[in-house]
Amino acid sequence: MSTFWQARRTWLRSAAGLALGGTAAGASAVDELWPPGKEWDRLAASYDVAPGFANLENGYYGIMARPVAEDFKRNIDVLNRHNSYFLRREFDREGVEAIRTTLAVYAGAATGEIALTRGATESLQLLIANYRLLKEGDTLMVGNLDYDAMIDAMQDKARRHGCALVKVELPEPTTRQSVIDAYDRALRANPRTRLLLLTHVSHRTGLVLPVEELVRLAKARSVDVILDAAHSWGQLDYRIPALGADFVGANLHKWIGAPLGLGFLYIRAGRLQDIAVERGNSLFPDTDIRARAHTGTTNAAAVMTIPSALTFHARIPLAERSAYLRGLRDHWVRQVLDLPQVEVLTPEEAGMAGAITSFRLKGRTSFEANAALARTLADDYRIFTVARSGAAGGGCIRVTPSWYTRKPELDRLAQAIRALAART
Repeated sequence: MSTFWQARRTWLRSAAGLALGGTAAGASAVDELWPPGKEWDRLAASYDVAPGFANLENGYYGIMARPVAEDFKRNIDVLNRHNSYFLRREFDREGVEAIRTTLAVYAGAATGEIALTRGATESLQLLIANYRLLKEGDTLMVGNLDYDAMIDAMQDKARRHGCALVKVELPEPTTRQSVIDAYDRALRANPRTRLLLLTHVSHRTGLVLPVEELVRLAKARSVDVILDAAHSWGQLDYRIPALGADFVGANLHKWIGAPLGLGFLYIRAGRLQDIAVERGNSLFPDTDIRARAHTGTTNAAAVMTIPSALTFHARIPLAERSAYLRGLRDHWVRQVLDLPQVEVLTPEEAGMAGAITSFRLKGRTSFEANAALARTLADDYRIFTVARSGAAGGGCIRVTPSWYTRKPELDRLAQAIRALAART
């Protein structure tokens, strides 16, 4: 076995140990780039961020921390030097499976319940397209805050199977109970619903759905749930099986901070037969979850970097990370809540928001008006955000701080919002 792959195995052991709450004996590469100081200052200092603007659009993807990026570069170099000799003799033979096992431990799942993909979108499209239990005349259900590509996939699935598609409109302002009530009414009104798409954290507003309660509602009516965990996995404190959904798609390149183009799908043990093999697959038996996610040649250097991303992420317990991100959200939101011209689209209620929160100025409900406002924030205040559509009250501006965000940047945002609100 090569010295390089021995080092990879050390990373795997350290990531798995941290996932289980242990001490990472092999995490020296991370330790060397973990500057002294307060815990969150140390974390922020581990990222190389371009100067000149405040990036509050981290919902797109999460940048790699310095030690993860350095590991990614090393992996690229190894592949360029050793090519197929390394991939076929060492990586394909044992490396991918070791990484998949480590990822499963981190997710709280069994290895046989996890398959690597190129992202949550691909994972969810595979789960939706290959779901096998629909009959003509059944109903599929989505929400207005779901991701566009997933709504498209559900629409296509309904059309192909002769099914109806129902959209649940979530109210504004929102509460935990109003979300539960909205889905409860929709399920009661559509008794032939067979498949429900839920988005744990909305990419539009940042609303965190009470997924466990909603899954219980659905299962009580024999409705299967496909859960979009693109924004929640690595940001919120949970293990995937505990949410109750049998089918889940998640990202590794958002809150885990792995290289772009990485994700995974989860199928609970005992449910594999209800997701068809992806377009025929001779590489794996039908009893293997990997037969549901064959995507051809993958970015092996990115996959090889998953252990270091998990190791770095696990340096701070997930519960603390989640609370810290909610604290960053609260820091700017509570500076503008008193403004009658500002509508904040996630509630103050515990558990209903994480890092992401959207806002709009009253009267500016079109997507175009909010895109223009995002340009103003970028050009006049050097604050980068993004406009979003699809919420019940219209367009909005999405704000997403991350691990490296400093509170003075959020103060600048709040001051900018107050100045813009004064003009309306």
